[in-house]
Formats: sequence, C-alpha cells, structure tokens
Amino acid sequence: MDLRFSEEDEAFRAEVRAWLADNLTGEFADARGLGGPGREHEAFPLRLAWERRLGEAGWTCLGWPREHGGPGASLARQVIFHEEYVRADAPVRVGHIGEGLIGPTLIDLGTEEQKDRFLPPILRGEELWCQGYSEPDAGSDLAGVRTRARLDGDEWVIDGQKVWTSLAHEADWCFVLARTDPATTRHAGLSYLLVPMRQPGVEIRPIVQITGTSEFNEVFFDGARTPRENVVGAVGDGWRVAMATLAYERGASTLGQQLGFRREFDRIAAIARENGAIGDPVLRDRLVRSWIELEIMRLNALRTMTSLGDGEPGPEVSFAKLYWSTWHREFGELAMDVLGIDGLLAEGPPYDLSFAQRVFLFSRADTIYAGSSEIQRNIIAERTLGLPRSRGKGSS
Repeated sequence: MDLRFSEEDEAFRAEVRAWLADNLTGEFADARGLGGPGREHEAFPLRLAWERRLGEAGWTCLGWPREHGGPGASLARQVIFHEEYVRADAPVRVGHIGEGLIGPTLIDLGTEEQKDRFLPPILRGEELWCQGYSEPDAGSDLAGVRTRARLDGDEWVIDGQKVWTSLAHEADWCFVLARTDPATTRHAGLSYLLVPMRQPGVEIRPIVQITGTSEFNEVFFDGARTPRENVVGAVGDGWRVAMATLAYERGASTLGQQLGFRREFDRIAAIARENGAIGDPVLRDRLVRSWIELEIMRLNALRTMTSLGDGEPGPEVSFAKLYWSTWHREFGELAMDVLGIDGLLAEGPPYDLSFAQRVFLFSRADTIYAGSSEIQRNIIAERTLGLPRSRGKGSS
C-alpha cells in the first residue's frame, strides 16, 4: 500500500486549495461549514448556487470519463479534491446523489439517449436526484418492494410508497425500484425507473427527525408517470441495476467524510479542554481511543482506495460501513459525556441544538441508513467469510 502522492498530484492539490480559497468568498463566504447530516436544511438555495459554481468550474463529477463530460480524474486526485474540500470547510454538496449514484449507473448501464439527457444537467448542478429504494416493509429487505409500475401506452404508471427518501423535497428526479411484473416475487420482475418528481401523482411528506429537521421524506406515487424509455437496463432486470448503484456509494468521497469526522473530533476535544472534562482519566482514555480508531479508519480507507485503483477491491470494503457507522455512533455518545449535564439543555427555544447534540442525535441513524449493521454483518459472514446463509428475513 503506497500512501504517497506524486509531485503532479500535489500540484493538483495546490490548484484545488487555491480555487476553493478564491471562491469561498463574497456571497459564498456564508456557505462555509453549512449542511450535513441533520443540517441539510441550512441555506439550501445558497448551497445549490455553489453546486452550480462548482459545475461551471469543472469541479463536479471528477471521476466521470471525459467522453461523458467529466475530467476523468485519477482516484488519487479524487481523494485529494475531497480532502481539500473538507479542509476548506466548504458547504456539504447537494448534488452527491446525482454525481455519485445515478450518474455512474447511467454511464455503465444507461442508453446513449439517457446519457445525453441526464448527465449534462448533473455536471452543471442543474438537476438534483433522490433515491426511491426503501419502503415501509422493504428497507434492509429491499427485494420486498411493493411499488408497482405498469405500461400505459408509451408511459410507465407508478403506484406505491417510498420512505426515508433523502432530499426528495428538493429533488427534480428520482430513480425508483418498482415491480413491473406482478406475477413475480423477491429479486425477479423489478425494474429501475427514472421518474420526474414535479408532477401530479407525486406527494412528498417530510419526516420530522429527532434533530427537529426534515431531510428524510415519505414519497407517495399515485398514478405518477414517466416515459417508457426511462427504464435503465432491461425491464425486469432492476435488481442488478439497483445493486450496481449501491456499489458506487463506497467511493473516494468516504475520505472526505472521515475528514469531516476528524473535524468533529477536534471540536469535541477542544470542548473537553475548555470545560475541564479532559481531566477525567476515563473520558481522556475514551478520547484517545476514539482518535486511534479514526486513524485506523483513514488508513483502511486508503488501503481500500489502493485496491480499487488496481481494479480488485479487497474484503475490507465489506467492513468499512460497519466500522465507520459504529465509530460515529459511539463518538456521539462520547460527545454528550464530554458536555456533561450541559448536554441535557437545548441551546435555546424551542429546540435549538448545539453542534454536539446534533452529532449525538443524528449518529443514532448511522447504523441504519446506507445498509443497516445487521445486514452488513450478514454480508460479511456470507460473502467474505463464507459462512452459511442466514434464513432470517432480510438476509443478503
């Protein structure tokens, strides 16, 4: 594992750093540090304008091939960009679902017409996407989706319900996993549809979280429509396409996420020094242990990136989500213990939470979204360790 960057890569780092310093000024100076889990409501129009500024300057979709509008940046340069982006305290991106999930899916599995229609607006930051996977009875057990789609002339008609749909209230489009063959069950008979959100037949209901914010939503499809050609892959082959999309979630941006974790850690450590909690040997030991685990997380991510660069990801990929989500949940508990009794009081009425309180409350969801810990353990047991398949509901 070679963790060194070349001179050319370091020159690229300087270019990224300089551009961010020059552009996070003026109207975008106030965007620094905004957004993120539990805070996606913050200055969304300003962050959308920033997304478009990134697109104009060619800083979106770095890993996309040149023939599809991206710069075709190496994995090392993608890592560098995400690192410097977080170090600059730039606002959390609003176009990550389009750039990181549906875009690569269309590049690999979409038709030329789909690529021509949908990729350029993602590159420019002009169209936002959300993911229509989970349902009330089909979360971790995704193959149990009940949303249905039927052909009516040249259009698909969609009926059903999705839940935990991040940023659905801001999205222009949704990629929806729906059952198009009513005679099938489980993985068969599913199709992957691209559905416009701003139309009759689509109702979005925000879900108020324990943080008091509403970045997740319920989405109800009642006769919603999309053109017949807006199916990715073959009709009935939606499970394969959906799994391909999920594979793109574990990319270079994870290192940026971990630098965000490091920034959170530094803030909590500073609070511990200010309020004297650092003097408690038990809390000090927990802080040290948390820092060590964060370093392990980063090194493992770099090792994963190295293996991906060779085209052969190792078994460590299976552990990454389980590791970081468990670490972050425990870190949220540590943050509250550092605050002590002050952590029981809101910053102000009616429910103004502090930084540490938001970290604690939202981190409770980390072990559920993007693959619950229970399912992740099944995947590790069955696919990495070769243990017998679980017979329980939701088995991978």
